[in-house]
Amino acid sequence: MEKKVKLQIDGKEVIAPEGMNILDAGHLVDVFIPNLCYLKGMKGFGACRLCLVEVEGLKSPVIACNTKVREGMVVHTQTEKVRNIRRFILDLILSIHPLDCMTCTKAGICKLQEYAYEYELKTTSFIKKKMGYPIDQINPFIRRDPEYCILCGRCVRMCKEQGTNVLDFIGRGINAEIGTAYNKSLRESGCTFCGSCIDACPVNALPEADRWRKGREWEYTKIPSVCLFCGNGCDILISVKDGGIQKINTGEKPGSTKKYICAYGRFGYDYVEDRTRLTTPLKRENNALKETTWKEALSIVATKLKEAGNETGFISTAGITNEDALALKRFAKNVVKTKNFDTTLSLYSDIHAMKDSQSALITNSDLIILIGLNPSQWNRVLPALDASIRKRVNRGGKLLVITSADIKIEEAATITLKGDEVSTLKGLIKSLIDRGLKADVQLENAVKDAVVTEDIEKAAKIIEEAQNPVIFTSPSLFDSSANLAIIKGKVIAVGFESNARGVALSGLTTEGKSYSDMVNKGMKVLYVVGEVPLNTRPPRTEFLIVQTSHFTELAEQADIVLPSTTQYETEGTIIDYLGRLKKLNQAIEPIGTSKNHRDIFIAISKIMKSPLKKPSENEVNKLVKVKPKLSFAPFVRRDGFEITPKEFIESINASVLKGRRLAWLKEAVTAVAV
Repeated sequence: MEKKVKLQIDGKEVIAPEGMNILDAGHLVDVFIPNLCYLKGMKGFGACRLCLVEVEGLKSPVIACNTKVREGMVVHTQTEKVRNIRRFILDLILSIHPLDCMTCTKAGICKLQEYAYEYELKTTSFIKKKMGYPIDQINPFIRRDPEYCILCGRCVRMCKEQGTNVLDFIGRGINAEIGTAYNKSLRESGCTFCGSCIDACPVNALPEADRWRKGREWEYTKIPSVCLFCGNGCDILISVKDGGIQKINTGEKPGSTKKYICAYGRFGYDYVEDRTRLTTPLKRENNALKETTWKEALSIVATKLKEAGNETGFISTAGITNEDALALKRFAKNVVKTKNFDTTLSLYSDIHAMKDSQSALITNSDLIILIGLNPSQWNRVLPALDASIRKRVNRGGKLLVITSADIKIEEAATITLKGDEVSTLKGLIKSLIDRGLKADVQLENAVKDAVVTEDIEKAAKIIEEAQNPVIFTSPSLFDSSANLAIIKGKVIAVGFESNARGVALSGLTTEGKSYSDMVNKGMKVLYVVGEVPLNTRPPRTEFLIVQTSHFTELAEQADIVLPSTTQYETEGTIIDYLGRLKKLNQAIEPIGTSKNHRDIFIAISKIMKSPLKKPSENEVNKLVKVKPKLSFAPFVRRDGFEITPKEFIESINASVLKGRRLAWLKEAVTAVAV
């Protein structure tokens, strides 16, 4: 059990965990100590010195961000001495900082502005200095303006901890600045444009490139939600003004390093109003698509579905909400009376791997085991998983990588086991059993002839010593990886779509023809939901219905096109790869006459005289309560899941990537690579 200590801060009694710093301990009793460089979750840095406090018994003030609490400690945060020191420090900072608070885009959330107000500083008493640093603004994402930089180091530390290592301190003394290697632009420095530095910066040195005159912070309505672009399902905070999205940040309080979003999640929202956006239903007439009414479009769809019956097929992305997945299954099975319904999940995983994945938190693990996966911030394949693993390693966790390929995340690994993953896992489990860890007879017999190398022995020792290991595996290797979890740890198969686990738990898996069968062999009527990795009309498909938000290549070939909402225009829930139920909140009104998926299914069901009800909150909550069942399974790599993750993620987000900014990113990455 965690040991506690008792102390006093400004006369308030505090009971805090041993090892906590004074600054965090103050938060427990609503005592907030001024600071500019501290990032919650990281070790105290002490760059700004604003968090100086007095501790009874000590001669001089100490920094609260890096001083641990002790039993009986008495702390004073607002003495005349420390307030004078803080005022002096702020005075110095203002001597090299622009004083344009009236028009600054950071006004309202700028920590320097807040402290200047608290300590009654309108200007500086020192000679004002202007350094004349050039502004880096040749990308559409981040505007880097060193004139505003206060050298707190937050962006540098954030960038280093997540492994991107683009920003660092340059020079010394008055000539010190924060920049990139050789002062290159962000574009030329390997920046992933995740924007973590935007969230970290307490002033206006690193705002969004298009932030100017898009509204003041207090004018925004801020809506927490979830990003659905990939399998990480990251928390986001959407800022809305005048009915439009102005910016997106991580779904975490300022000054925290807990969460991460990539360039897609932060800057991809402009696809909502792209010229390819569908705003009204379309029907094919004389070999051309023409606008029609919802009433006529739904009537045509209902008639075709009635005629086709069990010769109808439904294919969907696994990036839809739980509510949409439940509604789609019932619509297909109970209204249309077909067993042919499947999702893109079947392209990279079976249902068992998702359903039987366990739940865990990376922040609570002391050992992460990565099997057959290649998460990458640079390729934007499960980038939040990559960043989270690197952060955990930088905070003392260990990483064991088991892979048959050369992957970048190996650079963060404590040990890498190269070779066939299945054979390696057998050797690893044999070594653990030899060390005395318990396993059933079946598992012992399955690994008795496995080869155990010196590196496998080292890895087994690390696993044996770990208190809370978590295993992240490719879905195709789930059975083999789960055998390791039977002995020690928790196992999670990581899907490539935001609600892969939710779709599996919803039972949206075929009882008839599979996704591949329907795509390759065609159906009498094929109903496509969302943006799937399919650009050509399947052969022998008599009638094609496409229900999506944008005019895709497949939509161009459809007989009926039904405009659906984007993730920002609907609400619902997903179950992320860690097994957490997350809430998607509607941020803006739907564009045109677009509707969410479940409302479209319900509307058609009424025309077909078999009305559906919206899935209830209770039904959704039951999904996340399903208990995984692990038991010995043969050591195999499942066949049929040979997709390329990067290409797959790009294909299901093709409309997003055509947005103005993300299209630039793709071109820029290609140009730099050349």
